[in-house]
Amino acid sequence: MNKLLGAVATIALLAVADQAHAARDYVWAAGSSTVFPFSTRVAENFSKKTGRKSPKIESLGTGGGIKMFCGGTGERFPDIANASRPMKKSEFQACQKAGVKDIVEIKIGFDGIVVASDKKGPDFNFKLEQLYLGLADQTLRGGQIVKQPYKNWNEVGPNLPKARILAYGPPPTSGTRDAWIELGIEGGAAKLPTLAKMKAADEKKFKATVSPMRTDGGWIDAGENDNAIVGTIEKTPNALGVFGYSFLEENGSRIKGAAINGVKPTAQAIASGQYPLSRSLFIYVKKSQVGVTPGLKEFVTEFVSDAATGRGGYLQGRGLIPLPPAQHVAMKSKAGSMPAMPMPKQ
Repeated sequence: MNKLLGAVATIALLAVADQAHAARDYVWAAGSSTVFPFSTRVAENFSKKTGRKSPKIESLGTGGGIKMFCGGTGERFPDIANASRPMKKSEFQACQKAGVKDIVEIKIGFDGIVVASDKKGPDFNFKLEQLYLGLADQTLRGGQIVKQPYKNWNEVGPNLPKARILAYGPPPTSGTRDAWIELGIEGGAAKLPTLAKMKAADEKKFKATVSPMRTDGGWIDAGENDNAIVGTIEKTPNALGVFGYSFLEENGSRIKGAAINGVKPTAQAIASGQYPLSRSLFIYVKKSQVGVTPGLKEFVTEFVSDAATGRGGYLQGRGLIPLPPAQHVAMKSKAGSMPAMPMPKQ
């Protein structure tokens, strides 16, 4: 009798464990604020098409989303990490350590980082190096690295308006911030011979010198809500906002994008790579949750469908810049076969 009771108890515990594991009956994606509106739209269409519960989409920033995604497997952790930059080697290793072994990387399209201002304000045409010179905490002046001295943009370059330097942008947890630092700040600094030599000699020193943003009020970390930045720059004379192209696309009647090296942020310029602040967008899928989280495979399939991320798809209307046709086909194939990604090189 005791053995029978023990067996029944064991079966009951296993049943409880199975129920706990399958407790979440919806897809959960977390991460990039830039990917957030695209993922939300896919979730809406997925729910309408399948009749399943709408996926939970959270805007935490790329770093925050990947950290949560890599916390472990099961219903307590997201199935998908939305990212506006590639996963880092250190993040991949953290995933592996927590038992998140098979990660599927899917590129969904392109985006550009824009420097935007109020529609009624002055026009800006930045040289790439001027973004570094005006917004970094330490900047180059007279051949020397000094604490940021510039107060107005015309002090940085005579081609710029006489307007105070004030920019609202993404916080350090954001993939947009990572891409902004890499493409805008470090990319601009590397255009200057003195700093280009430093980068060639000691890249770690170069990054530590040029990457921190100014802390005197000229740059303000504005959180993960890019719509809030749009509202702020609209109300603040001469203020600039740094965010993804989709928010410029959605708010084109209220704000305008600055040219960088003479190139305006347009879908064509971003897709071609002509616009200097162009980047790729990704979703990372936890393969171990496919078949466990109801609808996960179908949600990913919807994300890479012609209707969503194809040319003329509904996400293009929200500002996503589609992949070239061959790359789009390759991503649809990935969504079907779910191959695990290799460890990133850096």
